[in-house]
Amino acid sequence: MTSFQSKLAQQKLSREKVFRDPVHDYIHIRDKIIIDLIDTREFQRLRRIKQLGTSSYTFHGAEHSRFNHSLGVYEITRRIISQFERNYRSSSPYDGLWQPEEWMVAICAALLHDIGHGPFSHTFETIFSTDHETLTQLIITSPETEVNQVLRRLGNDFPQKVASVINKTYPNQQVVQLISSQIDADRMDYLLRDAFYAGVSYGEFDLTRISRVIRPFNNRIAFDFSGMHAVEDYIMSRYQMYMQVYFHPVSRGMEQVLKGLFARARDCYNQKNQCSKMKTPIKLLEPFLNNQWTLNDYLKLDDHIMNAYFNQWAEEDDVILADLAYRFSNRKPFKSIITNEEERDALKEAIYNELFEAGFNGNYYLNEDSSFDLPYDYYRPYHNSQKVQIDLVTKTNQVVELSQVSSLVKSLTGQVRGDHRIFFPKELINHLNKIPADQLSERQKMILVAYINERHDVTHNIQERLF
Repeated sequence: MTSFQSKLAQQKLSREKVFRDPVHDYIHIRDKIIIDLIDTREFQRLRRIKQLGTSSYTFHGAEHSRFNHSLGVYEITRRIISQFERNYRSSSPYDGLWQPEEWMVAICAALLHDIGHGPFSHTFETIFSTDHETLTQLIITSPETEVNQVLRRLGNDFPQKVASVINKTYPNQQVVQLISSQIDADRMDYLLRDAFYAGVSYGEFDLTRISRVIRPFNNRIAFDFSGMHAVEDYIMSRYQMYMQVYFHPVSRGMEQVLKGLFARARDCYNQKNQCSKMKTPIKLLEPFLNNQWTLNDYLKLDDHIMNAYFNQWAEEDDVILADLAYRFSNRKPFKSIITNEEERDALKEAIYNELFEAGFNGNYYLNEDSSFDLPYDYYRPYHNSQKVQIDLVTKTNQVVELSQVSSLVKSLTGQVRGDHRIFFPKELINHLNKIPADQLSERQKMILVAYINERHDVTHNIQERLF
């Protein structure tokens, strides 16, 4: 028995521990290192980070945390590897099957894959130039963290191994693809979990069947051909969740309010753009406003801290800061208009000018957002795609790429779906709607026409005034 195997043996719990989970029923913990990682300061912080950010302002049940999701990804990975151990255990170094010694690095990477997320993750990253994947690796490899200290029990090089799974450089690509590919434990959990908490059925698929047909094959992850329809169902579920939940315009409208709020707070802190001096002590956010933050500074922030600041900012002397804080805390999303490249600049300029005349500063009240997703893609030489295609394996060990045998998936393959929107306060439309039809300028008509074109339920009085 090697030194590493001896250390692994020492990690086995005398009795299995479980977490009760609404999606997976029980989450099973059989290794002490997993319990100890869950108990670290860095992992417990994920209880205070929402999984879906501003989506809870649209789907009120979506209050679940990245803590829940991370446990779910661990559990799916554990179940899949258990199936690999039973049915596809390697008997030689070159047979392309599952190497049992990869167990621990895989489940640790699954558990920790999202540990670098911050409050309102993607919006915060845009404003303060942070990156959750880079921070995930830093938390894992930094001697300053409790996570690193726990991982180092399995060797000084073990944290780096786990981090290399996150950045996709780990030598065994089976481990990487379990955590990050077009059909992986991360996506499987967040689709099921987000759908459950959002109260929608779009993200549902047959996890039990997929967990049965997934397999290691030639040093990568593939699926039995007999499981094609289960994989097909997963692809469609993912597509529908992006279109109906993740890209929902109201959730994105709240993100744009938050983006304007962060931008105004930064300007007020730095006394720019005629901002009133802030009264609120914001010690925990100051390192990011100064762009001189450390990992420890980052780990002190969570959604609760930020929401407390927002409530205080709503009482600031600066009118813009107070207004945006009020809008975010009380669910007043920006409205939006879908645009294309041909009309975007003219429409944006028109809205900016109308906002200015209505007393709104376009630097904070006018934003754009592109939300696009590629539901499925396959490997093509000389094509700029980083995605790992989904392969099916027949009973005679022939490999077939999914879209070659599924007309349903083929219809989505290589097709980017989503839209580009311009966001602005609802008051602009209310203001334009009060102007008599014969007094509307061409600019104002352009805005109203663009606004109602995508809304089938728009009130008849707006249409009648324009047409």
